[in-house]
Amino acid sequence: MTNPAKLSCKALWKVYGGSDQAKGHIFGAEIFPPGEEVLQGFGMIGAVKHAFLEIAEGEIFVIMGLSGSGKSTLVRLLAGLIKPSFGEIYLDGKDLLKMSERELIELRRHKMGMVFQHFALLPHLTVLQNVAFPLTIQGQAKAAAQTRALEVIELVGLKGRESYFPRELSGGQQQRVGIARSLAVKPEIWFLDEPFSALDPLIRREMQDEFLRLQGMLKKTIVFITHDFDEAIRLADRIAIMKDGRIIQVATPEELVLNPADDYVQEFTRHVPRDKVLSVGAVMEKGAAGEGSGIPVKAKIAEVAADVIAAGKPLKVIDDTGQPVGAIDAQRVIDVLVRNEA
Repeated sequence: MTNPAKLSCKALWKVYGGSDQAKGHIFGAEIFPPGEEVLQGFGMIGAVKHAFLEIAEGEIFVIMGLSGSGKSTLVRLLAGLIKPSFGEIYLDGKDLLKMSERELIELRRHKMGMVFQHFALLPHLTVLQNVAFPLTIQGQAKAAAQTRALEVIELVGLKGRESYFPRELSGGQQQRVGIARSLAVKPEIWFLDEPFSALDPLIRREMQDEFLRLQGMLKKTIVFITHDFDEAIRLADRIAIMKDGRIIQVATPEELVLNPADDYVQEFTRHVPRDKVLSVGAVMEKGAAGEGSGIPVKAKIAEVAADVIAAGKPLKVIDDTGQPVGAIDAQRVIDVLVRNEA
């Protein structure tokens, strides 16, 4: 992570059950952090346990795990929708837990955008009215709210459907309305909780493309939840993998595939097409000489495999400045492709 932290949490917990007295006891210095036996002994269930994260400005940060892993609870904690049992949360260095309820509401209205799996569109309002709705809640004048709403409707590719009602739209179009509505307030940080999981595979792929297009223009700080590793590696700058309320590993998609922290992470990545995750830089021979105009060090193996194999000789690999940093040959590419089939 090179950019400064936009959003972070330290020793974050959310537990359910147990008395207030018991919670005060287990989060005391003597037995903190509590293990599973301690939680069970006090009749508590830990939804999020001892989470530490730093999410950079402009980063697409994906949180993933199986159902019940705690990923949705973690995002709701980070967004201030629910209160933690213990821990700290900071946005731009400001402690969210020291804010009043009114301050948190204003923060969510003006600095945060949220998109969830279920579109939650208001059925009696048109596309334009749905998108303008959060702006009217802010107290903006109707004309100004509609002007901004029209801008984001065009941004997400729905121009010409402003007067449609949700029932007249496809699933993908409804999700675009949800995205436009969340973007209308010009959020600094954008939370998306499995926004595409209810869509069929083709539309889901199209929405991922749309999402990446929008991020390329807007450069938002994004926290994105999914249980689909293929989706995660396509979208993420970094990924946090959760299990039983705990964050097991935080890394780039490439690092997760090359250096899984444990067997659980390794199982998550076992069937991932490695050529779509691994960069040329991860498999090249560093410092070696190669021919040709140069293959970008950050290119994925899948993007260059055919050219490298067809060349029949090592090809030069270059960095962002055009300087040679190594070489890649057919055998190194084939080794990756063979691992795909393993």
